[in-house]
Amino acid sequence: QVQLVESGGGLVQAGGSLRLSCAASGLTFSRYTMAWFRQAPGKEREFVAAVRWIGDNIVYADSVKGRFTISRDNAKNTVYLQMNSLRPEDTAVYYCAADLYGLDLGSMAEYDYWGQGTQVTVSS
Repeated sequence: QVQLVESGGGLVQAGGSLRLSCAASGLTFSRYTMAWFRQAPGKEREFVAAVRWIGDNIVYADSVKGRFTISRDNAKNTVYLQMNSLRPEDTAVYYCAADLYGLDLGSMAEYDYWGQGTQVTVSS
């Protein structure tokens, strides 16, 4: 059974930083593209960042470029999202997702497995 478990969310002031983690089990982690999406209240879920299996192909949403960094540790079956210079508009539930083929990284439909999410709240 595949499980993706996010952690590291919380409340932070604008300008602060958080590091999210997503621990995967039940799959061959190194073969999967891993991504982060987020969903703010009343809004649709949106793509944040993705990293392909080998870690050298990374894509970011324009809204987070230069502030967020996605990385993965295949030995630990874990993907990370380092979030710096946080803004109130970054407030959302952040979800980890896994995709075997890594073709359309920004599309929710591409992803096979999802975590339950972790809340990030940025106060102004």
